[in-house]
Amino acid sequence: MKLGTLAACLSLALGASAFAQTTTLKIGYATTKESHYGVGSTVFCDEVEKGTQGRYKCQQFPNSALGGEREQIEAVQLGTQDLVNTSTGPVGNFVPEVKIVDIPFLFRDYDHARKVMDGPIGQDILAKFPSKGIIALGWTENGFRHMTNSKRDIVKPADAAGLKMRTMENKVHMDGYRTFGILPTPMAFPELFGALQQGTVDGQENPIPVILSAKFAQVQNHLSLTGHVYSPALLLLSPRVWNKLSDADKKVFLDAARKAGAAQRKKVNEDEDNGIAQLEKDGMKVVRKVDGAAFREALKPAYVGYAKEFGADNIKKITDVQ
Repeated sequence: MKLGTLAACLSLALGASAFAQTTTLKIGYATTKESHYGVGSTVFCDEVEKGTQGRYKCQQFPNSALGGEREQIEAVQLGTQDLVNTSTGPVGNFVPEVKIVDIPFLFRDYDHARKVMDGPIGQDILAKFPSKGIIALGWTENGFRHMTNSKRDIVKPADAAGLKMRTMENKVHMDGYRTFGILPTPMAFPELFGALQQGTVDGQENPIPVILSAKFAQVQNHLSLTGHVYSPALLLLSPRVWNKLSDADKKVFLDAARKAGAAQRKKVNEDEDNGIAQLEKDGMKVVRKVDGAAFREALKPAYVGYAKEFGADNIKKITDVQ
């Protein structure tokens, strides 16, 4: 009897040990491990490992080690990459409903943007992903985008006219920037530093945390705090992984994504508070007061197109959030 009990216990222990094997997930993002993306991704990975008692852990691939954002989203969709922490810039090519949040001057400030993302509008957008073969675990953040260039100060749209500006592969952004007279030049992020260095493009636009972590002050001497687009970000998971998770583990992943989003936003806040002074120290000339009214006026023709594409009511629902 005792031998039988011992055998049963051994069998259970072996089963538990096989069940407890660690699965290592690959997560990629465009910037350094010290950046806001690195901070959010690290919190996510730590929470997943803790919540699954070590059955799931992550290997991080910062600095576009797995490719540009669009390539990484494709890999997640195909199941050859597990996770990506990405800006929404290229996501609209996969889930068109996301494009509405990329409209320039749509959000008043961080408080407004975060309320929209965390509220019914943002959650409805997340629900569109599974039908496109991607699981959106939650919103993270990139920040409000600002313009840098190597030529001149930008205070009003006319100052930006004629500048060759690197943009993401995002039609919503590009349509808006053309109304400022900018020559939008789509380019993957990993190619950008070299293109600025060589003068292939005159400038680029990104949030302060990205401008800092990418060391753009080395190749750009003008920064204008245009805040022209709020750039949310997303933690995306491959359905190949999601479909293997128990309900309890799915909850762990979703909770981890929520905590990651909060940590990433906190890092964005810190970089916004301290980063501009740092960029000045690094040699950039900063224009703090731009003519926002002139930029909004210049954008009116693009808004006619946005209203047709997304519905004026849907845009109003976002601007009405208090």
